[in-house]
Amino acid sequence: MATEREFIEYVADQAASAGSMSYRKMFGEYALYCEGKVVALVCDNQVFVKPTLAGAAWVGTVTEGFPYPGAKPWMLIADELDERDWFARLIRLTADALPLPKPKKPKKPKAG
Repeated sequence: MATEREFIEYVADQAASAGSMSYRKMFGEYALYCEGKVVALVCDNQVFVKPTLAGAAWVGTVTEGFPYPGAKPWMLIADELDERDWFARLIRLTADALPLPKPKKPKKPKAG
C-alpha cells in the first residue's frame, strides 16, 4: 500500500514549526525534508525518522522499523505523530544533528 497524499501532507503539517519543510516522492513513497535535509521517510502511511543520538534521547524508548526491504532500522513514529509540538521537536533535533547535503555536481553535456 503506497502512502496517501493526504497522509504526507498531514505529516509535513505536523512538523511545520520545525523549520522549512518539504517532501518529495521517491520510489513510490516519500522523503520528508527539513531545511533541505532528509529527516524522515514516509512509507505505507508510516513515519520513519532518521536515527540520531539527539532524536533517540528525545524519544526515549525507540521503536525501530524498516521503511523498505533491506533498509537499516529507522525510528518508527506512530501515536506520537498526533502530538504536533513533540513531533516537530523530534524533527528539529534530527535536522540539527545531520550534516548539510553535499552539493550536486553539475551534469556534463552529452556529446554528439
